[in-house]
Amino acid sequence: MARVIVVTSGKGGVGKTTTSASFATGLAQRGYKTAVIDFDVGLRNLDLIMGCERRVVYDFVNVINHEANLNQALIKDKRVENLFILPASQTRDKEALTADGVERILKELHQQDFDYIVCDSPAGIERGAHMALYFADEALITTNPEVSSVRDSDRILGILASKSRRAEQGDEPVKEHLVLCRYAPDRADRGDMLTVEDVLEILGIPLLGVIPESRSVLQSSNAGVPVVLDETSEAGKAYGDLVDRFLGKDLPHRFITAEKKNFFQRLFKGG
Repeated sequence: MARVIVVTSGKGGVGKTTTSASFATGLAQRGYKTAVIDFDVGLRNLDLIMGCERRVVYDFVNVINHEANLNQALIKDKRVENLFILPASQTRDKEALTADGVERILKELHQQDFDYIVCDSPAGIERGAHMALYFADEALITTNPEVSSVRDSDRILGILASKSRRAEQGDEPVKEHLVLCRYAPDRADRGDMLTVEDVLEILGIPLLGVIPESRSVLQSSNAGVPVVLDETSEAGKAYGDLVDRFLGKDLPHRFITAEKKNFFQRLFKGG
């Protein structure tokens, strides 16, 4: 039975789609049949980050409306075996997402022996975000180390606890994981952003990964390559660690302490 994982947050621009792309890619790299679904109807960015925007023929809403079947809309990734993308529509609004339609598609993916279904949620708390999290078994709460982002993520935790299907049916709660993106330990030490400890104290959920602030994230996105595939970058390594932790490995968190500069680095401000 496939596990449904939503990648969510209250605030836009915190790294949800980047995380969805790298998380799904990392799972597939490790041999798990994985589908990643773009719930951001009307905008549609996941296909750009995954580098498959020119291959989109049918989309999520087409399948919900019976205008195409699931296999026609699923895009098989060319780089990673076992990875499939279901893009969002750019021409519909979020009201096109219905609970019955989303549930039907998830059931079809279950029947096709997927191991994981990753739901890339839009920002906010409106219909698209609610549909993305409603059927979730687990959630990656994606946030940045700033007060407004963390506050909005706390609000999403409340929605998961009260409005998910698991909550409505009285089942075991959605399992929550924290993903802290765009973290710069030197700036946190100076008080320019919240520390990892600050965010953990506010949200009170287990830390799955800390993704460092990195140019490679933007470069990879512009190239249509999930940054987890860039194994030379700190962000790529951090996403790889995140996936391994999700799958049960006990790994220390990297990139959360500032680099100690030696005398000459401090003298010449070199590095």
